[in-house]
Amino acid sequence: MNHHVLVPLGLALLTGFLVPWLVARARWAQQVPRLALAVWAACGAGFAAAAALLPAQLVLSGEGSHRLADMLFTFRPPTPGQILHLDGRERFAFSLSLLVLSLPAAAFVRRLTRARRVRARHAGVLRLVGRYDPALRATVLDDDRPAVYCLPGRSRRVVVSSGAVHTLTPAQLAAALAHERAHIAGRHHLLVAAAEAFAAVFPRLPLARHGGSAVPLLLEMAADDRALRRCTRDALATALYALASGRAPRSAFAAGGPSAALRMRRILTPYSAGHPVLRGLLTIAAAALAMAPLIVACCSFPQ
Repeated sequence: MNHHVLVPLGLALLTGFLVPWLVARARWAQQVPRLALAVWAACGAGFAAAAALLPAQLVLSGEGSHRLADMLFTFRPPTPGQILHLDGRERFAFSLSLLVLSLPAAAFVRRLTRARRVRARHAGVLRLVGRYDPALRATVLDDDRPAVYCLPGRSRRVVVSSGAVHTLTPAQLAAALAHERAHIAGRHHLLVAAAEAFAAVFPRLPLARHGGSAVPLLLEMAADDRALRRCTRDALATALYALASGRAPRSAFAAGGPSAALRMRRILTPYSAGHPVLRGLLTIAAAALAMAPLIVACCSFPQ
């Protein structure tokens, strides 16, 4: 067997199975959601790269496989001249890698396009039935049910129901608005689309199964953390309580929702930021060290 297959195979097992299993059960993930989101994103990118390299290494000859490994380990991308002078087998391997990469990429674009259409239709309705409030910098919708949500992307706007305006105190309303603006500023809809794309292409993969449920919750917690820079914990927690039963359209982020109770407990339970970050970094370092024996073993083989 081509020994260079071991590296993408090990990377696929690490990013697709082991690390997602560890992060999904780690307590530090919900304490430092941005670090956990970075781990999920890195796992997605790593698994996509490994899934593309694995068939290429299986198809390539020993010399071509070693040349590809050298470029990867030294981070030297192929020049246009090198691509033009590929032989038939190398061109087939290159095409195979592009085909594998195109599957999650196409699913990602489909998810973004579909969500954009839904948001554009809803934005069109809001222009007819809603009114913009310059003091809130949000669109107010006449509805007795308290709800605050946002439409990210090109149609970005924050929407507040009249019920929320009458129910929430000014501090609570400001906290809910800050939470929604954090979603827009962080472009959180892109990570949601990526998680949904992986779940569609690799439905049985632990990375897709665990990430599909973990990423939306972590995004809500990350938005909570950003909102807490501008408001108090009590204001945000009580706003979540008041908005817990509120509904939002598809492809929108809502301040309340089914995760409100869990997020309220997290907000009202202060923690020391140092220890969760340290545990998260140790998890990442352990995962990286797990790849070291494979890389050293592959590099030790003669050309």
